[in-house]
Amino acid sequence: MSNASKRLRGNILSLSVLQGANYVLPLITVPYLVRVLGPEYFGRIAFAQAFVQYFVVLTDYGFNLSATRAVALVRDDPERLSSLFSAVMIIKATLMAFGFGVMLLIVRLVPDFAQEWPLYVLVYLTVVGNVLFPVWLFQGLERMRHITVFTILARTLVVIAIFVFVHRQTDYRLAAALQASGMVIAGLLALAIVPRLVQVRLHWPGVVQLRRVVVDGWHVFLSTAAINLYTSSNIFFLGLLTTPMAVGYFAAAGKLIKAVQGLITPVSQAVYPHIATLASHSREAAFTFLGKLLRIQGGGTLALSILLFLLAGPLVHLLLGSRFQASVRLVEWMAALPFIIGLSNIFGIQTMLNFDMKKTFSRILIASGLISIVLIVPLVHWLGAQGAAISVLLTEIIVTALMALALARNGLLSQIVTRQTV
Repeated sequence: MSNASKRLRGNILSLSVLQGANYVLPLITVPYLVRVLGPEYFGRIAFAQAFVQYFVVLTDYGFNLSATRAVALVRDDPERLSSLFSAVMIIKATLMAFGFGVMLLIVRLVPDFAQEWPLYVLVYLTVVGNVLFPVWLFQGLERMRHITVFTILARTLVVIAIFVFVHRQTDYRLAAALQASGMVIAGLLALAIVPRLVQVRLHWPGVVQLRRVVVDGWHVFLSTAAINLYTSSNIFFLGLLTTPMAVGYFAAAGKLIKAVQGLITPVSQAVYPHIATLASHSREAAFTFLGKLLRIQGGGTLALSILLFLLAGPLVHLLLGSRFQASVRLVEWMAALPFIIGLSNIFGIQTMLNFDMKKTFSRILIASGLISIVLIVPLVHWLGAQGAAISVLLTEIIVTALMALALARNGLLSQIVTRQTV
């Protein structure tokens, strides 16, 4: 087995352990929180998190993809890596400060937001953690084990704190702050160990390098912003158009969907830099790898979606409790998402971004994001939380279909589906 293969399998294993923790820990905290806080206060937190997610996307600026790929290509050159690291961290910190000012202005001007200003400020810790934790650096270096260790440690501390300090509905702001603090803890731990892993130093990288990083991440940023239009925006618009209780039902159902959908996350994060490296040396090898990934990931996510639909009722009753009966139908509507998103991940992130189709990728997601906004307003008006679930499903179907069509027009889809060996 080659060193690259060993590294890839080790990274998948590390991220699988992390994803396992991401399942176990929410299985402990979410059932507790929904029972203590109830649909209304759980919905208030979910709405604030959806609002702040816009600023997470702003500070991320697509670096978890664009900077990951850049790190993978320069990781053997300490000087270039230091320049890249410095540029990304400076840009993210600048965007974080700008975003905080914008958020405070919005909260001050909108009366409904102003009543809950402490909640939004506390949840903004999520943005701080996103800036501090250089996930993109560890992914590009293919050192996923460290991501796993820091994240699990931080989230374990958060789980303990939630059980110790959150006991009643009035503790909902504290619950939100504790959840947001996990990434801050993980980020501080990560930054402390970076100098021991790789020769990087923080310095002023120069205007040219800053501009290069901004330009390289622009299309991915547009893509991730568009993705946010039809993910977090569903909760956001649902909260604007209905009640915190409806948001609570939808957000709780979304937790279950994301838990299943997250099974592909370790594979996706680990193979992206691997495919980037393969593509830089041999397109044929990259497409062979993508062909195998399509068969394995497609089959696995299809099975998961079927099970999720069939077990929606028992899962909701077991994990969320009797007060969330309304979430059962929402889970059924969104059960197909793991399969659909599993396909779009291969078509979009793994293929289009690694084969110079960034502009097409961005256009598809921007168009789909706008379509989702057009869909969600009338659907929520007519059907409430179920309308939001239907909007998510239709939008993801559109995204996957457009990506497949774009690959087919460029002759790339056939190169993926016809590969039979590795």
